[in-house]
Amino acid sequence: MTADARSTDSRSTDARSTDARSTDARSAETSGAEARTAVVTGASSGIGAATARALAAAGYRVVLTARRKDRIEALAAELPDAQAHALDVTDRAAVDAFAASLDALPSVDVLVNNAGGAFGAEPVATGDPADWRAMYEVNVLGVLHMTQALLPRLTASGDGTVVVLSSTAGHATYEGGGGYVAAKHGAHVIAETLRLELCGEPVRVIEVAPGMVKTDEFATTRFRGDADKAAKVYEGVDQPLSAEDVADTITWAITRPSHVNIDLLVVRPRAQASNTKVHRTSTT
Repeated sequence: MTADARSTDSRSTDARSTDARSTDARSAETSGAEARTAVVTGASSGIGAATARALAAAGYRVVLTARRKDRIEALAAELPDAQAHALDVTDRAAVDAFAASLDALPSVDVLVNNAGGAFGAEPVATGDPADWRAMYEVNVLGVLHMTQALLPRLTASGDGTVVVLSSTAGHATYEGGGGYVAAKHGAHVIAETLRLELCGEPVRVIEVAPGMVKTDEFATTRFRGDADKAAKVYEGVDQPLSAEDVADTITWAITRPSHVNIDLLVVRPRAQASNTKVHRTSTT
């Protein structure tokens, strides 16, 4: 090994050590008498469930929300001091009632707006307006409802964080994705605008935009239960991102020191250069 190589390796090791100390310090903050509280929407599966596990491991008291009560209750039973609340983020009255139910907690420190989804892959010319409306409601209005309802508590914490899980679809278009792309552009704009409006307040606004993530449900839901079509999305791709990969990224951004705001973090698998450029190995 050359001297330059040893020096580079030493710097890399130092960087990892510094990052570990920063994460440990943030975790230590949550290990006192009153742990910090993180609310995660869409926590019944996929990225939401993985994020709940990762934040609990980092020392947060996690409040899980999703429509499927049985799933979040099962997950909450695995995590220390976790709560599960059945919730549809598109129902504003239900969201307001949920926010009020958190008054018993000493603080609400983090909101992870993860609930979302894609429905259909038809071109603009033949897309179903009902699908577009449903995607707008969950991906945009759901983020709006949750953020408006919890922002007073996040601000009052003196060190709040809002995470918006958008998508690379919120930054570039692709054929067959019109409704989802439009909705995720909306989520991106909420994060960008909110960050401007909260400048000077003790609240960070973080946007995490994943590319190709292989989860149990996303593509299957998009193709209305057609498992063959869902499988083709990932066919030949060496290691698409996992839910745990994205959860690790979200948790890393949240656990930075309070003065550090990760405005926008785009994360893709190495095999994906853009929404329309993916390296696939031969499947024959």
